[in-house]
Amino acid sequence: MIEDLNKLLADLNVFYRKLQNYHWNIKGMDFFIMHEKLEEYYNEVNEQIDEIAEHILILNGQPLGTMKDYLETTKIIEAKNEKITSEQIFKELIKDFKQLLVDSKEIKKQADSDEDYETSTMIDEYISNYGKKIWMISQMLG
Repeated sequence: MIEDLNKLLADLNVFYRKLQNYHWNIKGMDFFIMHEKLEEYYNEVNEQIDEIAEHILILNGQPLGTMKDYLETTKIIEAKNEKITSEQIFKELIKDFKQLLVDSKEIKKQADSDEDYETSTMIDEYISNYGKKIWMISQMLG
């Protein structure tokens, strides 16, 4: 369980940085809207990072805490330091939210198997959240 939670933690940390990078580098007519939406997303992810790390500690584990650890563990691909349009961002966000959803479902399955109801309940919200974001962003792409 600790290993799976640390994988999610790594993905969330790299995703957080990616969202901030996009926030700084978004270009186009929808700049103001996207700039705010990306800030909303990275603030939410930051809360999830803290919740997962603290939950790992509650389970007597050690959360990963360095960028080196995150980059060696993550399945999320970092953003480049370059200007980017919202359409490009949306495509990346769908891939990343799908990865976070896969991570969360793996944790949920293991937690239920282990009768770890606290982890299972916490992850339910993540599964719902990521699924909704995938749907909403997909609507933007048509």
